[in-house]
Amino acid sequence: MLGPVILAASRSDRMRRFVSAAPGTKQVVARFIAGESVDQVVPVVQDSAAKGLEVTLDVVGEDITTREQAYAARDAYLELIGRLKELDLGTQAEMSVKLSMFGQALDGGHELALANVRPVVEAAAAIGTTVTLDAEDHTTLDSMFAIHEELRKDFPGTGCVIQAYLFRTEADARRLAANGSRVRIVKGAYKEPAEVAYQQKSEIDKAYVRVLRILMEGEGYPMIGSHDPRLISIAQELARRAGRKLDEYEFQMLYGIRGEEHLRLAAEGHRMRVYTAYGTDWYGYFMRRLAEKPANLRFFARSMLTRG
Repeated sequence: MLGPVILAASRSDRMRRFVSAAPGTKQVVARFIAGESVDQVVPVVQDSAAKGLEVTLDVVGEDITTREQAYAARDAYLELIGRLKELDLGTQAEMSVKLSMFGQALDGGHELALANVRPVVEAAAAIGTTVTLDAEDHTTLDSMFAIHEELRKDFPGTGCVIQAYLFRTEADARRLAANGSRVRIVKGAYKEPAEVAYQQKSEIDKAYVRVLRILMEGEGYPMIGSHDPRLISIAQELARRAGRKLDEYEFQMLYGIRGEEHLRLAAEGHRMRVYTAYGTDWYGYFMRRLAEKPANLRFFARSMLTRG
């Protein structure tokens, strides 16, 4: 029941100031955020690679209000790609981007976001890796899918994300699976109205399985974004039934959550990719992690009380 409240708080400047100043915040944020700079996140990529894990890197930040901020977000990803190239880590790490960071919500935002993300996708391809377009709230998705389709004309490995809790997602999955896209499926982490999204966990889980079946039976490359042991087992069974080899799909989990499971899946021969966020504008990302799982909120509250 607290999930929607926390998601609403993720858009509150007053709550942003309160959480940022709380005595236990830094300790908890470090659990989910790999660092604030490229220099801090590179060792995480290297450590993951040594353990047989791949990563997808997210420079956190969403509340872009000027074109200058959108250009800065683009440049932050280009800096990241440059460092990965220097260290020969291109094949170990892909990038995840939120188009809101590239100016999608500004005037002329669709064209601006496309113009800003294209050089990032080009640079990623040049070092042997890819970019995945993250899904945000439902009002942004038509633009995101259109940009995804445009980018795939030149860079067919460009991926996108779909969210199981939205009613539209099964239709989106059929279209994406038919055209061979790389698709990450997640449950969804934004506060969406009942008119467009399932509200109950049981309904969301059922929708997740239906969408996952579509992806596994399709022509694309499914990326299973979940920490749920039951859904992971179902994904493995659906892959087996669809005749997929272990390198024809992958699992993805968040940095700081179920680390032992990351290693277990990799040891079994699965491709295991860790969604690794870094940067200074961590608030929105952090609040969604709290909303997703009550244990995360309890951990935060306990840290605040202890540090206080």
